[in-house]
Amino acid sequence: MKTKLFAILAVLFAAAALAFTGCKTPDKAGEYDCSCTLYIDCKTILDNMDELDPEKAELIPEDGVILERVTVGFNEGESVYDLLLRELRARGIHIESSFTPVYNSAYVEGINNIYEFDCGPLSGWEYRVNGQFPNYGCSGYYPKDGDAIEFLYTCDLGADIGDAYSQGRGE
Repeated sequence: MKTKLFAILAVLFAAAALAFTGCKTPDKAGEYDCSCTLYIDCKTILDNMDELDPEKAELIPEDGVILERVTVGFNEGESVYDLLLRELRARGIHIESSFTPVYNSAYVEGINNIYEFDCGPLSGWEYRVNGQFPNYGCSGYYPKDGDAIEFLYTCDLGADIGDAYSQGRGE
């Protein structure tokens, strides 16, 4: 009887812990409390090859996809930047960033050796979560279980990837 009671209490405790973190289920490996998807592309460059620094042409994947959509784990309190850094390093994909004190945020300068301004004066990396572009840096965004996180290269200050806000056309 005590064993059954202990088992029931253990299940209830685990369910309460997951409810507290806002995560439904641990990732497949059980290493993290939550999971989300991560995707990275530079497809906009394919339509702007004439603007691309010629030395960077060989870095652009044929389909523009740097990282196919993958499910990644994270723990509560980790930022989008934290999981991006960890996942790219684990996959051997180059990332360079800097800390911007005025915004108290990390700024992603380059992914896969593709940097801001490599494809024109309005080019660089932006991120979106669940189809929305947060108006603050990825080190200040804390994902929720099930989020879809995308890092997209823009050649037109976000207009070519659907970020109307960056163009002053926000809602």
